Amino acid sequence: MDSEELNEELDEELNEELSEETYEATSDLENEKTDNPYKGIKKERRSLKYFLSGFAGALLGILIGAGGLYYYFDANFMPLLNNPTGNPREININTTDDIYYAVAVAEKAMDSVVGIVTRSPNRNSLFGSQYSEGMGSGVIVSSDGYILTNSHVIADGVAESVIVKFIDGTEAPGEVLWNNVTLDLAVVKVDKNGLQAAEFGDSDNLVIGEPVIAIGNPLNFELDRTVTNGIISGLNRSITIENNAVMKPLIQTNASINPGNSGGPLLNAQGMVIGINTAKIISAEGLGFSIPINVAKDIVEEVIRDGTFSDVYIGIRGVAIDVYERQLNVSLSVAYGVVVIETLTDSPAQDVGLNSGDVIQKIDGLQLKDMGDLQRALFKYKPGDRATLEIVRNGQMMEIEITFEKKPSGF
Repeated sequence: MDSEELNEELDEELNEELSEETYEATSDLENEKTDNPYKGIKKERRSLKYFLSGFAGALLGILIGAGGLYYYFDANFMPLLNNPTGNPREININTTDDIYYAVAVAEKAMDSVVGIVTRSPNRNSLFGSQYSEGMGSGVIVSSDGYILTNSHVIADGVAESVIVKFIDGTEAPGEVLWNNVTLDLAVVKVDKNGLQAAEFGDSDNLVIGEPVIAIGNPLNFELDRTVTNGIISGLNRSITIENNAVMKPLIQTNASINPGNSGGPLLNAQGMVIGINTAKIISAEGLGFSIPINVAKDIVEEVIRDGTFSDVYIGIRGVAIDVYERQLNVSLSVAYGVVVIETLTDSPAQDVGLNSGDVIQKIDGLQLKDMGDLQRALFKYKPGDRATLEIVRNGQMMEIEITFEKKPSGF
């Protein structure tokens, strides 16, 4: 192609571009001269496009700047706020390779868990004597047949028959040697040897958040020895049960506990019993409660050694001060305590001169808010032991020394 032909081709392309620009200009002019409804749409779209692009760029810039400011503040100022001394703060988390600790715990403790079936009489004015069956769990505490469970599992001592079911499928009749409604604990004996006894832990050293395992029969024996895991959610809890009775101190756990789990063990990560499962708030999920095993240790040892546990008593009938004031619509001007309603004949209370109307506030320095507190405190004492009672009589503080006696049968 020679220079003349090249010039002609360039002239043609230039004329085409000028024609297009002339056409667009002419079109815009025509749109302005007429009432064309699409007039200016192209320009508006172009303007909107430029606006959105600019807005997005500005927003992106703000976000990048805020992020940079946050990281700068976090790196330079937060350490000073959290640690004013400027010394490095170390957080050490100790872990183990035993991820499936529940497997080892279940293997260690499963043979020590038993099922308990009871048959108890029910009195009915229309149909006469009838019977009801109950079921629960228990834990073997001695190889020669001693089993720890809840008092309510054995119908608080009124069950006519108690059958204990073992992991190998065998059964044996059980005899209730001791039970206490306030503690909700009972010891049952079967005539059997060579059993796998559970190992006790120390419930006084528990910490919130440590892992636990519950084993029991949650609904029926088709689900016997169900294993559930969780953590300790709280310590020294108290719950109100039937007849406004208060149970405490209790371990709170989120390990699933259902009615049939009652009497079964709560175990730590080493497979040691740290509690006896006792209750569940049915209206809420993840709330289970267990009696600390240290409450039961001395009782179990004495029952195994002597065949029973020697409860002591003071010999009063009393009521919490707030209940007394509410029922009689009076004010005693005393913050807490147990009001003595009656002293029993030939009881330690009568021997030391406790009177109706006295308010017992402390026993050996331990505050008492209701009769449950007093009854639980007495389990630390043996017949013949002495204690100091702090009482309020006619508005005056007094101290009385009392000697405990063995609680009479049927009291």
